[in-house]
Amino acid sequence: MNKKFKYLIFLLFFSLLLNCSFDRKSGVWSGSEKEKARLSEIEKDQKEILQTIKVYSSDTTFSEEILPKKEVILSNPKQNLIWVMPGLNLQNNTSHIYLTSIKNKFLKKKIGKNKFSISQIMQSPLSINNNIIFSDDTGTIFNINNAGKVNWKKNIYKKVYKKIYKNLAFSIYNRVIYVADNIGFVYAVNLENGKVIWIKNHGIPFKSKIKVYKNKMYVIDQDNRLLSFNIKEGTKIWDVRTITSFIKSQTFLALAISKNGKLIMINSSGDLLKVDASKGSINWALNTTDTSFAHDTDFFKTSDAVIDKNNVIFSTASSIYSFKLDSGLINWKKNIGSTNTPVVDNDNIFFVTDNGYFLNINKNSGEITWSTNVLKVLKKRKRKTNISGFIMGSGKIYITTFNGHLIVCSASSGKIEYSKKIADSISTSPIISNNSLLILTGNSRILGFN
Repeated sequence: MNKKFKYLIFLLFFSLLLNCSFDRKSGVWSGSEKEKARLSEIEKDQKEILQTIKVYSSDTTFSEEILPKKEVILSNPKQNLIWVMPGLNLQNNTSHIYLTSIKNKFLKKKIGKNKFSISQIMQSPLSINNNIIFSDDTGTIFNINNAGKVNWKKNIYKKVYKKIYKNLAFSIYNRVIYVADNIGFVYAVNLENGKVIWIKNHGIPFKSKIKVYKNKMYVIDQDNRLLSFNIKEGTKIWDVRTITSFIKSQTFLALAISKNGKLIMINSSGDLLKVDASKGSINWALNTTDTSFAHDTDFFKTSDAVIDKNNVIFSTASSIYSFKLDSGLINWKKNIGSTNTPVVDNDNIFFVTDNGYFLNINKNSGEITWSTNVLKVLKKRKRKTNISGFIMGSGKIYITTFNGHLIVCSASSGKIEYSKKIADSISTSPIISNNSLLILTGNSRILGFN
């Protein structure tokens, strides 16, 4: 081998190293001009979010209290020991979870940072083996115990990313945490020690929570592509490309997987699709938006989709829907909007609008059984807020608000039983794990009640 050829091989090898997506210390290589230009666009988009939210709104506002029409029959609450993925399970069907009480506050600990003023829905914490996993807006992942002690923390982002608000989606599968972010990175972290297993730079921000099914990871990106990744090394298996919208969604898009491996997604154009999770083939697709309003697709917001037997139930900013899973035919539609994920139990759908109306809807007919304005329990000046999430535990609905209140209602009657200010702000939905209610606040404080 001559010297010129050796020199050429050296240059090619050196160039390959410079273009790697990560280094061996788990920090991301980020020096290219192309990457810096991409980050500049992301930062610009983030600065425009608040102005966009203030100027445009196509929400359907529901504001009617309805007295109970009939008795609501609930299932028996089931014990839930772990919460390892967004929505609890692949179907996002939390149903009725066992929770004896919230009288004891066993955890109140400020862990992460809240560096950015952008207020967005972030992912709720996960819980496994008496440990809690969550992230802050700098992209740091924390693993803490129930006493608030940090077991480990991990942040993969180099200095060039410091001005970018990080919104992480993550799931636990076989002792590994799989992560996708709003920059375009997808990576795997060891649950026990926080060590990075692999990192890939997709180059396009991700816009959904993560589902892991049969050794494959599924997530939707900003361009409305549904992607399947191999969980061993993060290589792409397939992607389904759908129509893009002019303005990118600022909330998580809907993703769920049925028990027989059929994937349901909703993109930012309002398209509802059923896809085979193993092959990536589309079974059916339809659009849920009212095309008479052109801007609806540009500012489309959705809850997660809930799969309940042969029904797909979800809500958008303008309506709540029930579709048949097998055919895509609509069961019913109600012009009541929310971005909070419905809770389905027996023949009941529990539903809280963004502006604070707690409804019980019959799952089969779509008829409203009762409706209660839960924000009326707050002082008048505190009522100008939105609902950040809710969950059902042992016959009660636990509702959190963006201005930091916890409101507890009867799931049988809708009657308000309890209200308390517990934080400055709450931007995630509560979870119930191992007989405890866990809440991540807006200033990265973890609260635990049992």
